[in-house]
Amino acid sequence: MKQFILATAATLCMSMPLFAQENKTTNRDGDTVVDKTIIIGKDGQNGKKGKDGKDGGYISLGSEGLKVSSKRIDSINKARKVSVHFLTLDIGINALHDKTNYSSAEAQQYLQMGTEKKNGDLFALRQSKSINVNIWPVLLDFRLFKSSNQRISLYTGAGLQLYNFKFNKDITYLNETTPMVIEDSVKFRKNKLAFAYVSIPLMLKFKTRVGGNFWITYGAGVIGGYCFDSWTKQISDERGKQKNHDEFNFQKFN
Repeated sequence: MKQFILATAATLCMSMPLFAQENKTTNRDGDTVVDKTIIIGKDGQNGKKGKDGKDGGYISLGSEGLKVSSKRIDSINKARKVSVHFLTLDIGINALHDKTNYSSAEAQQYLQMGTEKKNGDLFALRQSKSINVNIWPVLLDFRLFKSSNQRISLYTGAGLQLYNFKFNKDITYLNETTPMVIEDSVKFRKNKLAFAYVSIPLMLKFKTRVGGNFWITYGAGVIGGYCFDSWTKQISDERGKQKNHDEFNFQKFN
């Protein structure tokens, strides 16, 4: 009888889609048990009608014997509460929220230039070229709530964040005995301050159906990171291309 069942299953494989599933479990003795299951799908899989007009079905052949069902027994049709996203790329525009008290003694000492230039315009950015690039190799999306019109999830992971600030003014960061910013004597074609962070996001993501298959996705949260590199890059006719890797008295954590 067992030989007949195996022969029947092998015949069905010739005309039906076949899927392989492997489950690994560990028993109390510490041994790993591998359960391999072959799933054979009928023409009417995924809820569609077969060529004969009947509903689709599945035959599974595994360690528990031969089973016939209208649904697949593996995890494909199960509601996933955790999704994994690989290699996500974000691109944004940087801006400075300057809260410096330029009349303070610290600011006066830090900025080495004429008094009339010690103001917020000193750090004006070339906004179109001040960008940040975020690279997330792996992001985990945990589903918190799901309905026909609303979905809420929490996602986290780890990645790399690169910030570029390109200045309009010919300023230079120095980190000698006392950190300072000076007004340089040359005209820079490119004057950039950059940071590289390894970061972990913790974000709430919302998806709201606005009609049909159209959804709006939005979210809010925090990103914590550690700065492992910071540098300036300047290009001028007088000095050519210069790079200076230094901390410049910036905080390591954000």
